[in-house]
Amino acid sequence: MSDPDIQYGREPHAKLAQMIQAWSGTSEDASTPIESLSFFRRTRPTEPDLCLVEPALLVVAQGAKQMFVGGAPHRYDPSGFLITSLEIPGQTQIIEASPDAPCLGLVMKLDQRMLAEMVARNVTPPHQKTDRSSVAVGTVTPELISPLERLVALLDEPGAIPVLAPLILQEIHYRLLLSDQGDRLWSFVAAGSPNQRILALLNWMKLHYAEPLRVEDLAERAQMSASTFHQHFRELTTMSPLRYQKWLRLNEARQLMLNDHLDAASASYRVGYESPSQFSREYARLFGNPPKRDIDQLRLEVAQ
Repeated sequence: MSDPDIQYGREPHAKLAQMIQAWSGTSEDASTPIESLSFFRRTRPTEPDLCLVEPALLVVAQGAKQMFVGGAPHRYDPSGFLITSLEIPGQTQIIEASPDAPCLGLVMKLDQRMLAEMVARNVTPPHQKTDRSSVAVGTVTPELISPLERLVALLDEPGAIPVLAPLILQEIHYRLLLSDQGDRLWSFVAAGSPNQRILALLNWMKLHYAEPLRVEDLAERAQMSASTFHQHFRELTTMSPLRYQKWLRLNEARQLMLNDHLDAASASYRVGYESPSQFSREYARLFGNPPKRDIDQLRLEVAQ
């Protein structure tokens, strides 16, 4: 019998790693026929790289990664999964990888509706904490790895995916609610909780980012006082509401230039900027290059 402290400590999850390697091949990032599931594979350590943090479960089967949100590092390896609850900016970094032992892992987008339905059926986490941050590292357990392995194994049985994948995904969400980070997820989907109201507001802001926004109006929409709203918002997103709006605008402008071939001035007006020069300055601060140079570089990377 294997020692569970070894199997679920920092030792690789061999079966899961083998399946991810087989599916990924030589690709650094691989999508799958299961819409919410994707894989990553890296053969060397990297510097921190700007990324979009979406509500997701991230598991490393081999190697180690690090996520920076608001400047705070969150390291995860085979012993710990990373859980993210909001769509916010961050930086990702590979810290353990080599050609012989690549960093292998998966990303599974969270279904907030599924979590909310479980909470409504009185599925409650075993622990209650006061930490309101939206990113954390939890303990990997056999109960979590088992359904993840079964989910990945379904990729070899494509005809069963429409029937079995929803059931396995439901089990994974259930295991997450019962994990040592279950209270964090619970707080984002429990009706009427402060975190749930901020999450609902963020979803609204993603639709109205181009409009002029006042913090007082946002606080009223979240049904909080201005001071309480500002505190909760910053704790969850690590930024102010207006800075979050700016981030939404700049990311949308980047997609408009990349996918719709808009020039920088047209994209800036489309997302709510009145000054293209201000847009260019703020764009360069976020992405490291002025708009045209950044888009040219992105297209070159895609073409390679």
